[in-house]
Amino acid sequence: MKRVFSGFRPTGKQHIGNYLGTIQNCISLQDEYDCIYCVVDIHALTTLESIESLREDIYEMVLDWLAAGIDPQKSILFVQSHVPQVMELHTLFSMVTPLSWLLRVPTFKEKVKMQPHNVNYGLVGYPVLMTADIALYKGEIVPVGEDQLPHLELAREIVRRFNSLYGFVFPEPQAKLTSFPLILGLDGIQKMSKSYNNYIEIAASPQEILERVMTAFTDPARRYRSDSGHPDICNIFCLHKFFTPARVDEIASECRRAGIGCVECKKMLAESISSTLEPFREKRAILASKPNYITEVLADGANRAEAIAKETIREVKEKMRLLQRVQLEHIRD
Repeated sequence: MKRVFSGFRPTGKQHIGNYLGTIQNCISLQDEYDCIYCVVDIHALTTLESIESLREDIYEMVLDWLAAGIDPQKSILFVQSHVPQVMELHTLFSMVTPLSWLLRVPTFKEKVKMQPHNVNYGLVGYPVLMTADIALYKGEIVPVGEDQLPHLELAREIVRRFNSLYGFVFPEPQAKLTSFPLILGLDGIQKMSKSYNNYIEIAASPQEILERVMTAFTDPARRYRSDSGHPDICNIFCLHKFFTPARVDEIASECRRAGIGCVECKKMLAESISSTLEPFREKRAILASKPNYITEVLADGANRAEAIAKETIREVKEKMRLLQRVQLEHIRD
């Protein structure tokens, strides 16, 4: 069975955009691949200016993932910094990665513009650490969208260069192109994101969901209840496709003939979202009631991941002619 590796920055409680895209995709991969899912807290430090909520963000994100269906018996789920070998491999990879490769990465240039006051070494070396994440566990498949292909190609180049210099250790990771649906936020303009405050958390209560949905922008051409609607340009209708699939044709028809207004349409959506997420909320509450559950899952995941990591580092040091402790002791004797 081929191994999938995927890493995710800790962003706290997940929203329905995360759920419909990344989370559901990761759940489906569990039945077909040997999956390793990592919360990349070290990566997060390259852009975080405040670490006050980092631990809480990790906890809430992992809780949402487990409640949504990530199975810790099927997949390895752990926190990046809990397996320190990744920093060791990152350092070794940095010795074979030309600086020019890193400076040409489009996202580095974008981050420099976004945070000119915090252009740190880790930001430049982000792709090297990403490569170490994948290669440490000999990840063969990496699920990505088309926009992430350049990053994966750089990882392949680094792995290829290492293998050519020192001998084969790492498989070149292959992209598994995944169609992540673009979920617009409640503003109807930007992608759903906490940064734009246009999101609905999947852990939200029915009342919170209703309140958030009622703030959403709808068909900009529809000014009055009696006006005919245009569902194809309405973000609320797009969300109905995911949460009210059995009634989308009916909703579209009623909207076009002004049989329902935007307020009614929003209330229907809020009810559908709440109903769809009810099993998730129930499971989340059960998991949250177990004080040590998240800690135990992450500790077990780190132990399983580290067993793989230690063997990889042993191979790497052997290929690079770096002395192991036991070898050094033997020489001394």
